[in-house]
Amino acid sequence: MSENAFSIYVVEDDEWYRKLLVYTLELNPDFAVKAFEDGESLLAAVKADPPQVLTLDYRLPDTNGEELLKKIVTVSPHTKVIVISEQSEIETAVNLLKLGAYDYIAKTKDIKERLHNIIKHIREKSSLEERIEVLQTEVTEKYDFQKTIIGNSEPLKKVFNLIQKATITNISVIINGETGTGKEVVAKAVHYNSDRSDKPFVAVNMSAIPKELAESELFGHEKGAFTGAASRHIGKFEQAEGGTLFLDEMGEMDKTLQAKILRALQEKEIVRVGGKDTIKINCRIIAATHRDLLSEVKEGNFREDLYFRLFGLTINLPPLRERGKDILLLANHFIKAFCEENNLPNKKLDKTANKKLMGYAFPGNIRELKSVVELSVVMSDSETIAADDIAFGTKDVVAEFSGEELTLKEYNQRIVKHYLKTYDDDIKLVAQKLDIGQSTIYRMLKEMDSEG
Repeated sequence: MSENAFSIYVVEDDEWYRKLLVYTLELNPDFAVKAFEDGESLLAAVKADPPQVLTLDYRLPDTNGEELLKKIVTVSPHTKVIVISEQSEIETAVNLLKLGAYDYIAKTKDIKERLHNIIKHIREKSSLEERIEVLQTEVTEKYDFQKTIIGNSEPLKKVFNLIQKATITNISVIINGETGTGKEVVAKAVHYNSDRSDKPFVAVNMSAIPKELAESELFGHEKGAFTGAASRHIGKFEQAEGGTLFLDEMGEMDKTLQAKILRALQEKEIVRVGGKDTIKINCRIIAATHRDLLSEVKEGNFREDLYFRLFGLTINLPPLRERGKDILLLANHFIKAFCEENNLPNKKLDKTANKKLMGYAFPGNIRELKSVVELSVVMSDSETIAADDIAFGTKDVVAEFSGEELTLKEYNQRIVKHYLKTYDDDIKLVAQKLDIGQSTIYRMLKEMDSEG
């Protein structure tokens, strides 16, 4: 008999019928079947070693099915009880279902087939429940932010403290941080450690959705709402029902869409595009942006009323360059994971590699670091990774110009050009990075144009 055999107890006072049930069940080699002729011996066995399934004859010499069922449910609540009854006892069997029995079978000619079908269903459901439990455990462990957000720098400890505060209430959360700092990872950590963890986490990157499709993506649409709408589409708000809707790059939305999101948050309801019915919504909003939303409000790019509707707990994610030796902790974590995924022996960074990584600004933050160290694993021909194995996607701005004799003005112009190229000509962001005014950048660009 397999150690993982499916345990079944049979209690039946009629010897012939008891043997029939046992014989029927033992036809399946995966079943471990034990038989009992009275309630007392059965209950003692259940207390000592609870079965997964139990077939219960309603009429026993020392007790009745109702009293015995109550005791079984108390002693072993996870045991599935199948009541075996005479045709005349159907009403009684139904009452036993209300008390906790899983199902009932009448003593008819097809009892063998019905019994096997019910137990087959129990096994499938039990397997599914176990898988769900395992997945829930995995998800909880995966998003235990103290374990999965790697680092112990002081800036990161402040983030941990704020995440903890965000998990114990449903307060709105805004996550600020440069591209690649892990905003979605933090949003998932908040969701999966909150009381909404068993509900959906739905993420949508607002900067990746074409303007004309954004409303449909968020609120859904009805069939025929517009050309190409061949069927009803359920939007992100509905998909996140009971859970969390993560709106990444919130600052990229146009004013029209901002107004519609504001109404949805205020009224807690939406209307699908092309529809008439209002649909109640219940989801927590976590917004993220690399922009300063308050500055966007002052400049007229973001609605003030939506800002204050979203305003709650603000989590500022530090850029990687401000996290000190977290760079090395993350690098080693990514190296180990990459080696395991690709069946490679684990590699270590040597001192020259550590120094090179610590001396780089990582404009792409954690995302860039991951790519850099994974490439370094491939480039390394030994068990250690040296500085020569590490290549950055963008050159260090000082090192790039250090071999040339330039005037201060030329250095400044090249630095500005470098940052504009790195950050996709986002003048406002470059001004923040260099701690200069936007007007200064515009002036320098004008001078460069005039100089040819």
